Amino acid sequence: MAAEMPVKRSVVVDSEPSAVEPSCREILARLEASGFSQDDIFAVHLALEEAFLNAVKHGNRMDPAKKVTIDYVVDQEKVEICVTDEGPGFDPGGIPDPRVGQNLYRPEGRGLLLIRSYMHTVEYNERGNSLRMIRCKGRPVQERGRAGTT
Repeated sequence: MAAEMPVKRSVVVDSEPSAVEPSCREILARLEASGFSQDDIFAVHLALEEAFLNAVKHGNRMDPAKKVTIDYVVDQEKVEICVTDEGPGFDPGGIPDPRVGQNLYRPEGRGLLLIRSYMHTVEYNERGNSLRMIRCKGRPVQERGRAGTT
């Protein structure tokens, strides 16, 4: 099956951890059809699940009345995904680096670190309730600084 390019979708899903599965399967199938490597697919899978779980747990605070929006574009060179919750937002720069000092023993920031480790671009809107991340096909991710920065 030849991939239609680019593919652009927006999906609004329930704010519950398992609700990401159909969208995740669809995005990963689009990546495979577009010739993305298994490393790229793994990276996007991990980052998307982590971003979604953060939106549900920390953004929407497990409120079943709230929703999470997943916008994505897949083309032959990259995938861009935006995950937006209905929560108050946060300052990603205020999350301590989980690799430093006493932060090694705290759970905060590990998900953000994973996302940054696997995606080429990681940006938040001003409010801090929307994450935009990009993975380029076949390109290694460079080491970055703090957990809240690009």
